[in-house]
Amino acid sequence: MEKTYYDPADLKKFPKITEWSEELGEKFFDYYGKVFEEGALTAREKSLIALAVSHVVKCPYCIDAYTKDGLQRGITKEEMMEAVHAGAAIESGATLVHGVQMMKKYDKLSM
Repeated sequence: MEKTYYDPADLKKFPKITEWSEELGEKFFDYYGKVFEEGALTAREKSLIALAVSHVVKCPYCIDAYTKDGLQRGITKEEMMEAVHAGAAIESGATLVHGVQMMKKYDKLSM
């Protein structure tokens, strides 16, 4: 198997980020854990949101982690793909709406 820059085995090393900055690493993991607790949203809903965001920010580690987490929470492949499409629609819409800035600048410079 060909090696890639993103080694799936590195996901297991994520907790090691505290080694170089213990205080900040621990604060991050405390925050992260708190975010994913049951609240107004269920852990299942948060997992689906995390999966969609993982695709938008293009994090292969997060995609792996939240695909697995979603499967464990009973999220179907159809729900996963719909969430990915929702994230993609927002990302592409955000890109396109910035076209308004280009249009305004073009009009200003063309006068």
